[in-house]
Order: sequence, then structure tokens, then C-alpha cells
Amino acid sequence: MGNLERRAGGLVSSASGVVTGYAAVFAPSLSEDLGGFREQVDRRAFDRSLVSGKDIRALVDHDSAKVLGRTSINTLRLSVDDHGLKVEIDLPNTTYAADVRALLERGDVSQMSFGFLLNPNGDRWERSADGSRLRTLLDVDLIEVSLVSIPAYPDTSAAVRSLRGYESGKQLRDLWLAKHRFRHGDGAMIVNGG
Repeated sequence: MGNLERRAGGLVSSASGVVTGYAAVFAPSLSEDLGGFREQVDRRAFDRSLVSGKDIRALVDHDSAKVLGRTSINTLRLSVDDHGLKVEIDLPNTTYAADVRALLERGDVSQMSFGFLLNPNGDRWERSADGSRLRTLLDVDLIEVSLVSIPAYPDTSAAVRSLRGYESGKQLRDLWLAKHRFRHGDGAMIVNGG
């Protein structure tokens, strides 16, 4: 296991308090430059996570103090289609969820992201035709999906259906990471070597 990584994606919509969108869009869609490389997501990258039955959270800007939903109680529903990782979130009756709804309605927040750990042999690196480095995510351990204002993947989406109109989290993620022997380090989550 390695660093907890986060990637952001496309447009979101919301209706009757249900947010829908895509936290990841499959190849050939590419990320922005992530520090000397670009990235794409294979259509099977989330398969293991989705069949595992693990409890995945929906967050605001990767902040585990702002939970919007979770798969274990069906307030977050995830599925894969030809386009990408589809997300449906039943917004809670909280002040930050009301803020999120207002930001979605105005269009200030319109995209999504995902946080993951890379499984063994979970990526492939190659050179593109133009000589740049390209990483393909093949198999990831999905930890969370987030509504974000600045995505790594510009093609992702989020919206509140039929309504008018990459930062670190703290509590829940830290507990999960501590349980699985991870620690903070230089702004990323690092596997604890011992």
C-alpha cells in the first residue's frame, strides 16, 4: 500500500436533496498535469472496491469532518457505467450540506473527486506520443468521493437533480488510516513502515 491519493472530476447535479455526478471519468479522459505526469482511469479500476462491500464515504473537499453520505447506510450509491464512476448522494440535513446545495445551485461547485489507495500492481506507467509521462490507474482501493471546487480531472461532474438552478480531512479518515497503520507525512497519507 502507498500514499492516499485524491483525484477530482466533473459536473454535478442535485434534485430534491440528491446529488448526482461522476467522481471519475474513464480513459481516454485525462487529468490535469499532476506534477510531471497526467493520469487516466481504466474502466475496471474500481471493480474490487465496489464488490467488496466496504464502507465508502462521500465528503466535501476530502474533509472527513464533512460527511455527506456513506455506502453502508445507502446514503451514498456508487456504480460504474461506460462513462465513469457514477455517484448519488442523499444530502443530510446539516448546515454544511445546505451550503453545498447552495454552491451547487449557483454553479460554484460543479465537480467531483475521489480518494484512493493504490492496490499492488494497480497502475501502469508509459510515455505518451509527445514524450510526456502517462499513468493509468488499473486497480485502486476507493476510500471516498468528494464534491470539490478544483478537480484534477476536468471532465468529472456534480449537480443537484431538478433543483433550481485537495485538501486533507481530519477525524474519520485519520481513524481509518490509523487502524490500517497509516500516518500523516508532508501533506500526504503515507504507509507506516513499521
